[in-house]
Amino acid sequence: MKPIGTFGAAAYQIQALQLFRGADSLRIAPLLKDCPIVRVEQGEVLADPQRARLYIVLRGALSVAADMSTGMSDGTTISKVLPGESVGEQAVLDEEANQATMTALEQSELLVIESELAWELIDAANGVARNLLRMLSFRIRAANAQLRRRQKLGEFYRQLSMVDGLTGLYNRAWLNDFLPQLIASAQATGQQLSLIMLDIDHFKKFNDSYGHLQGDEALRTAAQVLTGALRPTDFAVRYGGEEMMVVLPDTNVQVAEAVAGRLCQRMREAVVFSDLRLPLPHITSSFGVAALGPAQDETALIAAADTALYRAKASGRNRVEISK
Repeated sequence: MKPIGTFGAAAYQIQALQLFRGADSLRIAPLLKDCPIVRVEQGEVLADPQRARLYIVLRGALSVAADMSTGMSDGTTISKVLPGESVGEQAVLDEEANQATMTALEQSELLVIESELAWELIDAANGVARNLLRMLSFRIRAANAQLRRRQKLGEFYRQLSMVDGLTGLYNRAWLNDFLPQLIASAQATGQQLSLIMLDIDHFKKFNDSYGHLQGDEALRTAAQVLTGALRPTDFAVRYGGEEMMVVLPDTNVQVAEAVAGRLCQRMREAVVFSDLRLPLPHITSSFGVAALGPAQDETALIAAADTALYRAKASGRNRVEISK
C-alpha cells in the first residue's frame, strides 16, 4: 500500500460512502480529514495481522475471501467490494485483526480508518452507528443464507452417498445407518417390523450368457419391480451384488409374506429387454422373510431373513420362505 494523501485534501464526498450516508457530515468531516488514503496495485494483497482497520473503497475494487479459521467458510466464497463500500467493520468492533484475505482487483484507492477513530466516528454521529448496524445485519443475513445453502448441499450429497448408482435403491451405507434406528424405534413403540431378503436366481449364469451390460439391466429391472410395488413408508435396498432387501416398518410377518409373494410374481412378469428382437428369459428371484423378534438387533434380523432366503434357494428358487 502506498500513501497518496489524506481524505481532507481529496475530492471524495463523505455522503458517497455507505458508512456515512445520511449521517451528520459536519461532525464527521473533522475526524476524517487526516485519515490516510492509500493506493494498492492490481493483485496486491492487503494484510496487516497486527491491527484492526476499516477500509473503504474510494476507487477501484477489492475481492474478499472470508476467514476460514472460524469454520464459517471454506475459502471459496468471494465477495466484491466496490466504491463506497467497506470491509473490516467486524475487526474494528471486536478489536481483532482482519483475517479475511483482501486483494485489489484493479488499481484502487482506499480510505484507511484505524479502530480507535472508527469508535470516535460512532460516538460523534448516530447515523454512523445506524449504518454500521444495517451493514452488519445484511452481512449476517447473507452469511446465514450461505450456511443454509451449504447445509442443503451437504444433505444432498449425504443422501446421494446413500443411494446405489446403478439401481437407484438405498445402499449398504444407508442400511448400516438407518436399520438400527428403525429397529430401535419399533422396539421402543412396540410396533412390528419385517425384513425381506431376495436374490436374483442364477444371476452369474445370466451374466455369463448375456454379458454384464444386460446383467446391469436385469438389476435395474428388479429394482423397478421393488419400488413400484412398495408403500411410501417401505425401503428398498441393494444389499450387494444381485442381493436386495426390503424393510417393512409396522408390518407383521404374515403381511410381509404376502408382500414377498407379490414381488415374486411381479419379478417373473417383468420384461427385462423389450427392445431386442429375440426376448431374453425373464428373471426370477428367491425370497426370505423375517419379523423382528424381542430384543433382536439388526444383525440377528438380517441373519434370520438370510437363512430363510437360503432355504428358498435350496428348495428350488423362485419362491418365498419364512424364518422359523
